[in-house]
This record gives sequence, structure tokens and C-alpha cells, in this order.
Amino acid sequence: MNFEQARANMVENQVRPWEVLDSRVLETLGRVRREDFVAPEHRQLAFADLCLPLGHGEVMMKPVLEGRMLQALDLQGNERVLEIGTGSGFFTACLAGLAAEVVSVDIRADFTAAGGQRLRAAGVTNAKLHTGEAVNDWQPEGQFDVVVATGAVAEVPLRWMGWLKPGGRLLAIRGESPVQKVTLITHEREEALLETDLPYLVHAAPLPRFVL
Repeated sequence: MNFEQARANMVENQVRPWEVLDSRVLETLGRVRREDFVAPEHRQLAFADLCLPLGHGEVMMKPVLEGRMLQALDLQGNERVLEIGTGSGFFTACLAGLAAEVVSVDIRADFTAAGGQRLRAAGVTNAKLHTGEAVNDWQPEGQFDVVVATGAVAEVPLRWMGWLKPGGRLLAIRGESPVQKVTLITHEREEALLETDLPYLVHAAPLPRFVL
């Protein structure tokens, strides 16, 4: 398989037609080697319009959703970013290419370890990975210009808003499956951008409903 051609096709035929027009985002998706961030058995599917399984019931987002989320963040190159949900490390690498510093946390130690190896192999030096449960427990050092969660939440934890610097922005996938909304939130306002459906972060799913 010609991975370079497949990557170019992904950008031009999937991501760009999904209204991703930010040249920095398109360049980043065309540069980061997505095939190196998937399991070996999925390398041939790395550029497909699919969510790829990562284990533990988690998935790697579709390229089109990654593109829309990166564009919505509107990173300018000088921001400090917190990513909640390292996953494969691919989105982390994209963030690192668009920001000054990325801190990424995942509850799965095996994701953190594998993601760290992939990022080092890709030459990413401005991303720091942590293992922790970010919904209720883990606490970062300092505040961030941007916080982005790569798994869904029924409701955005209030503690996350405290991690934002004044004027900062948070991007979360919020709501109840199968209709969740990618939502951009600041201290002043929020805006629903598009609908999607992803697995929930641990401890972030809706409470069970009891039916009589």
C-alpha cells in the first residue's frame, strides 16, 4: 500500500470536503504518519473513514472528525494544550504540531505507554503524557489555553473549566449517544458545532435510567 498517496487522498477526498479548510490543519494531517499510530493489523485501514478499535472499548476517531476538531480549536502555535484521552497518540501528535506544548492524560496505562513510544518515534518532543482519571481525580499543574477531550461526556465536569486560563476554550463531545455534539465552550459562551457518537470517557457516561 502506498501510504503517502493514501494519506493525501484522505486529506483531499475525506477531510477537506468535510469543510476543513484550515491550511495548517490539512498540512498537519498530511504530515503526521497516521499508519504509525494504529495497531499493526489495522495499518491498511489507517486512512479509511472509520473509527478504529484501540482496546478497552475505545476507538480512534475518524479522520474527518479529527480534522473538524483541530480546525475548531484554531490553534495559533503558542498555546498550552491539555488533551483528555491520549488514545493512540495520533491526535496528540497533531496537537503538538499546532501548539507550543501539549499535556495529555489517559486512564489506561497501556495507552500512555504505547502513545509515548509512538510520539517519540515520530520525533514529537513537546508532548508530555500522564496516566490518570481526569473526570474526578487527576489534577494537572497550572492552567491551559485550550482543553480538549477526545472521548464523550454526558456533561462537562465543572472542574475542567477551572483548568482554563482566562479567555481559554474547551472542546468537548457532550450528550447522550447516539446523538452527541462537539461543543466549543468558553467562560462566556458555548457553541454546538456538529453531531457525532463516540464512547464515553470512564466515569463520564450518563447515569442509568430506571424504568418502572
